[in-house]
Amino acid sequence: MGRISSKWWALLIVSTAVFLAVIDIFIVNVALPSIQTGLHSTEADIQLVIAAYLLGYAAFLITAGRMGDYFGKKRVFITGILAFTLTSCLCGMAQTATQLNIARFLQGISAALMIPQSIAYIHVLFPVHEERIKALGIYGSIAGTASVIGQFLGGIIPEVHWLMDGWRWIFLINLPIGILAAILATRRLTDTNRQQESHFDTSGVLLLTATLSCLVYPLIHGRELGWPLWAIAMLLTAFLLLGVFIRHQYKKGKNAQQPLINLQLFRFRDFNIALGAVLFYFMVQDSYFLINTVMLQNGLGYSSGLTGLLFVYQGVGYVLASLLAIKLMKRFGKKVLQVGVLIMTAALIGHTWLFNADLQPGISLYLLLFVYGMGCGSVLPGLLTLSLKSIPASYAGAASGTYTTFQQTAVALGIGITGGIFFWALHDQHTTIAYLSAYHTATWLNVAFLLIVSVLLYCLPED
Repeated sequence: MGRISSKWWALLIVSTAVFLAVIDIFIVNVALPSIQTGLHSTEADIQLVIAAYLLGYAAFLITAGRMGDYFGKKRVFITGILAFTLTSCLCGMAQTATQLNIARFLQGISAALMIPQSIAYIHVLFPVHEERIKALGIYGSIAGTASVIGQFLGGIIPEVHWLMDGWRWIFLINLPIGILAAILATRRLTDTNRQQESHFDTSGVLLLTATLSCLVYPLIHGRELGWPLWAIAMLLTAFLLLGVFIRHQYKKGKNAQQPLINLQLFRFRDFNIALGAVLFYFMVQDSYFLINTVMLQNGLGYSSGLTGLLFVYQGVGYVLASLLAIKLMKRFGKKVLQVGVLIMTAALIGHTWLFNADLQPGISLYLLLFVYGMGCGSVLPGLLTLSLKSIPASYAGAASGTYTTFQQTAVALGIGITGGIFFWALHDQHTTIAYLSAYHTATWLNVAFLLIVSVLLYCLPED
């Protein structure tokens, strides 16, 4: 792959993928109230701004990884970068909430094209184990940094009204980054060998997409419309489609084809327990930002800039703890995650105590957000490691793809369930007291989810 220095240049290029994919989650979180105002959209619409992106990402992630094997990682990576750039522009130019959410779904698919290739390139560029660990650490640090930058920019950019509504720039800033990354990738990345024996489970992708859509869409819009018959029918259809999807995957695996998800993975008890922990943890992860953003801006009247700045404290705590947790995991194993969940739980209880009508930015709020970020950073880096611990090496790739698909789906469910409970408890009463009551209800639900995570982590074997 050329000189040593060229490896690290290539690493920075492929890391653009995770930078863009992560920043576009966190930058949107803080900007949601500005988007809602700019497009005159409903509360369900802004939930879908997050969920649509995650559904596109989750449904196409595994297939995108196989596309890299079949067509070549360089070609698929560049295609993903360019598609992400284009769909970002479509998001920025959307005139209605429906247009924005369709563009966000396509943007999620584009992110799915980029991410598997970037991770695979690290394994190609750094065959030596020690160098690979260092490269993965840098890759993870870039993702963590993107989350902090995204939260800050998501607050600042909507306040800059230049030529158009400020919130549109949170998407359009991807344009120069994406074009530059595509040019550098064209010039500096070496293509990989193609595996023409790879197969695509197109029917599996369509079934999974339909299942997730029928589950998440009515969860979000059904509440707002008073649970009409079509919403209930879609939820029932989602469970029927899930059964069809499982049977479809089982048949493909039995016939020695390549299913989207290898059901053999679910024979491992520890993997199932870990996936349960992943489900409830990630239901909390992004719904936290949704309800806090709406609470601070719409409920307490904070500006988007101040809200973004506050979340930076949370992001800094996350980055610092994640760097420390990687080292501590080697010695203490799952205990690091258990302590992290305990910290998150205590911090959320602290949120319900501190958040009141007179809440002002100060040391107590900064410290509380920082501590919550420390808890998140203690859990997240070790979840994947813990989930794959009992999986044989031959299943590692399939398990990793399944884990990520499960993770993104869980985040979308959290937006639908916890976010839905928040807006349901609000009852369209846009007073500070109503927002506080709804916020406390939704936050206690997240506390319950974290307690379930604690129980599931306890059920996993000691190291």
